[in-house]
Formats: sequence, structure tokens, C-alpha cells
Amino acid sequence: MDQPAILGGKPVFSDKQPIVRPVLPDFESLAGEVQDILRTGMVTKGRHLQAFEEAVAEHLQVKHAVGVSSCTTGLMLTYRGLGLTGDVVVPSFTFMATVSALVWCGLRPVFVDVQAGTTNLDPEAVEAVITPQTSAIVAVHNFGNPADIAALESLAARRGIRLIFDAAHGFGALYQGQPVGAQGDAQVFSLSPTKLLIAGEGGIVATNDNALALAIRLGREYGNDGNYDSAFAGMNARMPEFNALVGLGSLALLEEAALRRNETARFFQKELGKLPGIGFQEVCQGNRISYKDFSLTVQPEAFGLTRDELAVALAAENIDTRKYYDPPVHRQKAYRSYYDGSPLPNTDWLSASSLSIPIWTHMSAETAAKICNAFVRIHAQAQDVHQFLTS
Repeated sequence: MDQPAILGGKPVFSDKQPIVRPVLPDFESLAGEVQDILRTGMVTKGRHLQAFEEAVAEHLQVKHAVGVSSCTTGLMLTYRGLGLTGDVVVPSFTFMATVSALVWCGLRPVFVDVQAGTTNLDPEAVEAVITPQTSAIVAVHNFGNPADIAALESLAARRGIRLIFDAAHGFGALYQGQPVGAQGDAQVFSLSPTKLLIAGEGGIVATNDNALALAIRLGREYGNDGNYDSAFAGMNARMPEFNALVGLGSLALLEEAALRRNETARFFQKELGKLPGIGFQEVCQGNRISYKDFSLTVQPEAFGLTRDELAVALAAENIDTRKYYDPPVHRQKAYRSYYDGSPLPNTDWLSASSLSIPIWTHMSAETAAKICNAFVRIHAQAQDVHQFLTS
């Protein structure tokens, strides 16, 4: 029974365990409003979007929460709305959209390293690359782990540059007991199905800047305020009414989702922490991570297998995994030309050693225990697994 599936044993799971299982509101709770949307034909720019924006603004304790079609379009409109120019400091250990939105706006990403423990932007590395051409810092709450907001806010203020947070993973995260969202010039959230707060697709731009909020609202409407005389070149980045309705229902489930994921994460850390070579993301005291993903690191010399070998062995056990972020953005074809060759050792190490394993809101204790058991039996026969995979 302890033979790993990769070596011919029976898989721990008979069915594939996905990396995520979205939790959505019950249809019955939305049915009446969905019927009303279809009856009235008001499928966009209606009361559900307004209600969702107001509820999110209250939750985030921020003046404005502007609904958009995606986190990516939210980033693009934010960069445009803040009038960024020239260079923008950004991590490479992030999802590509953080950087693609910059390039779409004609900005030059300047890649800097992250902290190996938190996996978030290193403020000291940021300050080292700021020049007169730098207009902003874009930080990420990676996997829902709040960035070093205080240090970055202080740095941005001292150097007179903008501070934006890619908060795609941020719903459910707390910074010193408060939701991430009100800090910096703006924070941009994702509402896609891998997140804790889900609208199907969509994004939220959170800001206390009245002028920026107006620019986002105009920008999502082609830059048109209704008189057909565009103030600037915008885009269609509207959030449909159905998505706003789903998002509003999902908001009511957010706190439970964050609490349950943190409970499962603590179990993983306790059990997997008994194995040599397995490391975990560091969360600063006073903060709460959302655990949009549960990401661990694998040190081959201690564990006995590389990250990639472990992923193959887990797949044989019917456990899905992700290698976030491999390759990191500075090594992706579309963005190599922006990389100046400066060493990014933590980024390169994390991209080669990080592995995200399944975590979802209603994961049972039995499922979490089975995932840990798969790690244990793979590690116990790591040498044989390695030989099988390399022979």
C-alpha cells in the first residue's frame, strides 16, 4: 500500500484532484435576479454592478471600487489613468499579466528580485534600481501574501513615484488586520475562478484617488463620458451584470473561504514540514495570506527529488500541481528584451523549486491527509522514483 503510484502502486486518489475547486453562490439565491436580468435586458451597466462596487468598497475600506472586465484590463487602465511614463519597477516572479499590461501601455518593465521567503518584491532591490526615468513601482501580493506595504509606501513617497499593487490574489488577505486594497495609489484584483472571490471573470480597481477612479470609469467605456466625444483612447472593459451578481454573492462567502484555506494550509505545513527539503512561504506577523495557492519549495538534495520529479510522481497519484512561475517573466519570449541581465537569484531559484498543490475552500481533512500521505510515500522511495524517472 505504501508503494508510490509512479512505481506501480495504487494511486492515493482514484480521481484527479484539481488544483482548485471554485465555490460559487447557490443558483437558488441568484435565480430571481438572473431572471430579472434576462427579463429587462439590462445585461450591463445596471444596478448589480453598482451594488457590487459599493459592497466591495465597504469591504476593502476604500473610497472607490471600480468593476472592470478583468484584472489585466484593470491594470492597463490604472497605468494609463495614473499617467505613468518611462520605467516601472516590477517583480519577475509573478503572473505575466502584471508585466503585459505595462508593455501594452508603452512602459518599460525593470525587473527586480523578490524575497525568497515571502516571494514578494524586495524593497531594497527596488530602491537600488530607481532612476529619474522611474515613474512607478508595481508590487504583487503573491499567492495572496501581503507585500511589504509599509516599506514600499515609504520608498515611493521618498522618491516621488507611484505605487500600484497587483492584488490579483488579494481578496481574503489581511495586512496588519485590515483587508489589502486601500494602500498605495491603487490595487487591482482578479475575480476569475481560481480566486477566493469569484465573478466568473472580472476585476476590481480599488483606490482612494477620485481622479483615478473617474479615469477608470471613463476608460472602461472607451474614454467616452456619454457624449461620444472621447476624452482619451479607452477600451471596452465593462463588467456584465451577471458577473457582478455572482461576485456580490461570492463576497458573502469570502471570509469563510479565507479561514478554511488557512486551516488547511496549517495542516499542510504541520505534516509536510516533517519531511526534509520542503519549505513554505513566509507570512509576516500581523498579516493573513489568502492562500489563493498553497505554494511550497523543494530542495532536491534534502528531499531526494527535484521539483519536476515530485510533480510527475504526484500526478501519478492523481494530484494536480502547478509550477508558478516557471519560466519567470524576464525569461519569457515576449519580455526577454526588457531584461538587462542583472542577477535575480531568488526569482530564478523560486521558479525552479516552487510547486503549488491543491487547496480549496471545502477541502476535507481526509483529502488533505491523503495529499500529505502521497508526499510521504514518494519521499520514502525517492531514490527509486528518481532512478525510474531518469533511466
